[in-house]
Amino acid sequence: MQLTVFRNDIIDGLQKSSSIIPAKTGAAFLRTVWLEAAGSSLSILSTDSSLEFTGHYAAKVAKEGLCGVQGKSFFELVRKLPPGEISLTLDEASGNLLIKQGSRRYKLPVSDRNWFQPFAAFPNEGAVTWSGDFLQEIIERVAYCISDEDTMEAMACMYLRPVADSARIEVCGLNGHQFSLVGFLNDDIHAMLPPDGILIQKKYVAELKRWLTAEEVELAMGQKRLFFRTTKRDEAAPEGQGSVETFSLPLSFYQYPDYNAFVSKLATDGVSTLAIDRLECIDALERVAIFNTDNNRCASFLFDGPGELSLKSQGQEAGEATETLECVFTGDLDKVAFPTKDLTDILGHFESAKVSLTLTGAEGPCGIRGEDDTDSLVIIMPMKIVEETYYSEEDIA
Repeated sequence: MQLTVFRNDIIDGLQKSSSIIPAKTGAAFLRTVWLEAAGSSLSILSTDSSLEFTGHYAAKVAKEGLCGVQGKSFFELVRKLPPGEISLTLDEASGNLLIKQGSRRYKLPVSDRNWFQPFAAFPNEGAVTWSGDFLQEIIERVAYCISDEDTMEAMACMYLRPVADSARIEVCGLNGHQFSLVGFLNDDIHAMLPPDGILIQKKYVAELKRWLTAEEVELAMGQKRLFFRTTKRDEAAPEGQGSVETFSLPLSFYQYPDYNAFVSKLATDGVSTLAIDRLECIDALERVAIFNTDNNRCASFLFDGPGELSLKSQGQEAGEATETLECVFTGDLDKVAFPTKDLTDILGHFESAKVSLTLTGAEGPCGIRGEDDTDSLVIIMPMKIVEETYYSEEDIA
């Protein structure tokens, strides 16, 4: 293998490829980044045995071939080189990859060629184009509600489901006490998804979000994997040469809970509704959170009338906090309590100035929507209220 390539053409791909491989732990073959010279391009490939990354970059190939090097070391070296052309030559006699740039000379030992296993190919049939920044936004709105516990199976996954008899797709995250749902319309993606939808583990969702850019992305499905591909054209290069990057991840096959069972409760008779300024509520929650303790992590919402909401938090050692906010409230509910940090986090993922809460009871699901957050719903479960009094008004006075 022998080729020359420009440092700036491959640095982003090397960063992405090295980010998915383990730094020091795990088998040595998983710490390998593979370099393949063929035609007029250099391919960079890496895997952690589940995720797979492949990038193709324009290069001047004098001799085709394949070799593997320790990915973190190779990336750090190229990252610290100045812009310019780099020469890569595989010296089969010594078992080293020779790296040259100007007067600079480096040698990296190569991995056993038998370690290499072919990567899954992007299935061009049925591929659809999607907006990368829109997909990032969906992940941002859903991922924080997905369970962090792999043992939770389906609840540790992001769920994409096509709604029957429409072009609507619903994307969900659930962890047992929080649920986030975002809906959107897309005929092509709706047709590509199986009727039961697909599941992507949270750890893979996080890697996908890091890989995505604002550019358009091609999306395709195999029997067991989901593929994403981006193409960046360099108009200044001959024949519009550029880079092509593919990222694929394994799908999970669990039974996702029927979330309509609790979403439907928001439309039942007897619910209460609360409309409030989102930022004012966040500020108040952050202040009353100071008075939370390990034994009392909630903020109580007390409905004093149709236009007034009291937020209260107290702890035996922390003290007591009470704040009053303007609101629009309808219903018969007197009091409800939410985990302060969780509710603050949820409200931080909305963009609307005003949010509305649909309260099904002191211990029933609460739905949160924003007037400008189109087709987005978050459900949070209240905490059971235990009446305790640590401070009286006389004590405070």
